[in-house]
Order: sequence, then C-alpha cells, then structure tokens
Amino acid sequence: MAYSGGLDTSVILKWLVDKGYDVIAYVADVGQDDDFELCREKARKIGASKVIVSDLKRELVTDYIFPAIRANAVYEGRYLLGTAIARPLICKRQIEIAREEGAEIVSHGATGKGNDQVRFELGYYSLNPRIKVFSPWKDAEFLARFSGRTDMLKYVEEMNIPVKASLSKPYSEDDNLMHISHEAGILEDPAYKPEKDLYSKMVHPVEAPDEETPLEIHFKDGTPVRVVNRKDGTVKTDPYELFVYLNELGGKNGIGLLDMVENRYVGIKSRGVYETPGATILHQAHMDIEGIAMDREVLRLRNMLTPKFSELVYYGYWFSPEMDFLMAAIDKSQEVIDGVVYLSLYKGNVLIEGRESPSSLYDQDLSSMDVEGGFDQKDSEGFIKINAIRLMAHRLIMERKR
Repeated sequence: MAYSGGLDTSVILKWLVDKGYDVIAYVADVGQDDDFELCREKARKIGASKVIVSDLKRELVTDYIFPAIRANAVYEGRYLLGTAIARPLICKRQIEIAREEGAEIVSHGATGKGNDQVRFELGYYSLNPRIKVFSPWKDAEFLARFSGRTDMLKYVEEMNIPVKASLSKPYSEDDNLMHISHEAGILEDPAYKPEKDLYSKMVHPVEAPDEETPLEIHFKDGTPVRVVNRKDGTVKTDPYELFVYLNELGGKNGIGLLDMVENRYVGIKSRGVYETPGATILHQAHMDIEGIAMDREVLRLRNMLTPKFSELVYYGYWFSPEMDFLMAAIDKSQEVIDGVVYLSLYKGNVLIEGRESPSSLYDQDLSSMDVEGGFDQKDSEGFIKINAIRLMAHRLIMERKR
C-alpha cells in the first residue's frame, strides 16, 4: 500500500488491517517535509507487517522534473504539474516492491473524485498488466463507513492515530520536492482568500526582500547543469542540489505562487493553491534560452506538442506509447539548447536580463535596425505581396457576395 502517513492513508491502513489483510506500507520519499522515522513507527503501530521507505528524490529531479522542464510542460497554461509529475515514479517503485515482496495486490489512498486515482491505477496497469488494484474510495463497504473527511477525522481520534489534518484546518496538502499543493476543505470556495500562514515552501511576494537575487542558469541539451548566485558566488552543479538551492532562493523571494481553478480528468473543476519556487525559475529560464538557440519551425512544432505532453502527465499516461513518442521528439528538439540565462529574482518575479548560447541563431547585424547586414530590405516587398495574395482574394470574394 502506498502510505503517506496522512489522514486518508492512515485510516485506510487501519481499515485494511482490521479487515484481515497483510499490509506492507510503502512510503515514497519524493522530498516532502516529513519525519520518515515517525511515519515508519506510525505505520507499524497501526498494524503494517512491514514498512519500506524509498528515497526517490534524485530520480524525481533527473528523470521526471527535468524532462518536464525540457518540454515546458504546463497544464491549462498555468499549472507546472508538481503533483502529477511525482506519481509515475511513486507507481514505478511500488510495482517494483510488490514484485520483490510477492504482493499480488496494490492499494492507494486517492479518492474517487480526483486525478490521483487515475494516475496511480493507469501507472500500475501499465507497469504490471497482471496486478490487482484495491481502491478503498471506490469500495462500497469503505464508503458506507466513511462519507468524507469529517468521518475520517473522527475515526482517527477514536483510534488514537495522530495526523496533521484537523477540523480547524480542513484542507488537503500534497508535498514533494517540486511543489506543495493545497486544496479541498475551506479552499473549495473559489472566492476564499487563503491566509498567508497557508504557505510553507515560500513567503508571500509582499513579504519577500526589497532586493534582487541575481543568478546565472546554465543549460546543456535543455537540461539545467549549473546555477551561479552572482551575489555571493555560490555554485551548484549536482542536479538534486541545484534544484533544492533554487527552491530555497525562489521560496525566499516569493517565486512560484499559483491559485487557480482547473479541470480534473474526471470532469470536475477543482480549486488548488500551489507553491512551485524552483521549477518556476527553471521554466522561465528554459523558455528564454530556447528563444535564442531553437530553430523557428522546430519551436513551433514543439509548442504544438507541449500541451499534449502536459495533458498526458496530468492525466496519468507517463508510461504510454504516446508519451514515448512525444519524449523522443522533445529530446530531439533539445539537442542544441545550450547556453546561459542571466536573471534576477525579485518579489515573486523572475526577471530575465540576458542570455548567451554557443548554438545561438541570433545574428546581431542581421537583426539590427541600423546595420543592413546580409538582409536586403527590398526583398520584403515581394515577400509581403506573395503572402497577401490569399487575403486579397478572400476580400474580393466577400465583396462580390455583398
């Protein structure tokens, strides 16, 4: 069973044990701010026969977050996919453990109204077509006992199971290295303004320092490989350390706050509040370096693929033939995306200041308004006339119809 130590999975673990199941609790360390030893002890106390904690942080950065950055992946033009991007990795390790332990059934705590049930179960079946999946939130007996979070909160109090959630703070959080999300409970009112104490990975932009943090971000094949703090000289090159450092700087400067209503895969609209500091910085920097190093037509084609890539991540199709196809195309598009982006962080903003690239397609002389270079401006006359032919023909047809 995928176990987080939170409200839902603690209730489900206890319920499964009481039903007579031999439950192995699997805890995925994807960078969430948790006490894993305490989580291990709690799972054992509740009744898990074994607890396995897997450190997946480095793999999350290199094999999931960075590919999403290379694809410029955003769902519905805004959401950087922090929750969705971690799910396939969690599934992958869970199926590996099930195989190692001889478990024929896997379980999760995702509700029947959300996206995660789809992500988990599509991942399970893609990785092991013979696996059996038990989803308590779609089980009639479980639903008869627990109609929602209020019933679960009362249950953990009766069973003396410690959890963070409470009736006075009734919203759900998903935390990992890339972001933290806040949803449900009091946040279900889309007009409700969250208090500033909601935020945990970042300060609110109004409380960020009144000074800029200047950075250099270096890319190789579209992947961030080096971060330089131009203010204090700090340099990070290790992928995991680089990402953690950007999270820290972004959080201090109020970078990465998003409050939106999105469309879940199951057809329900959902309000979420997201904190995504480091990935927001990388997303902005990566889009900028592409501007100078990527061919125009390749950029246009890749930009057509990006929304589909983002949907596949959000919906849970990471392990699918269509994702394999898109990933190959996106990786190909990144072969010459090399260089450095100069930027500053300031009160919630990523301010791009300049860029350099050994693969630059930018010709300063050709682009100059003062220097003619190798571009004959008279050629533009024919170029415009050729492109105007269909527009003029359309206008003449419309005039005839009148």
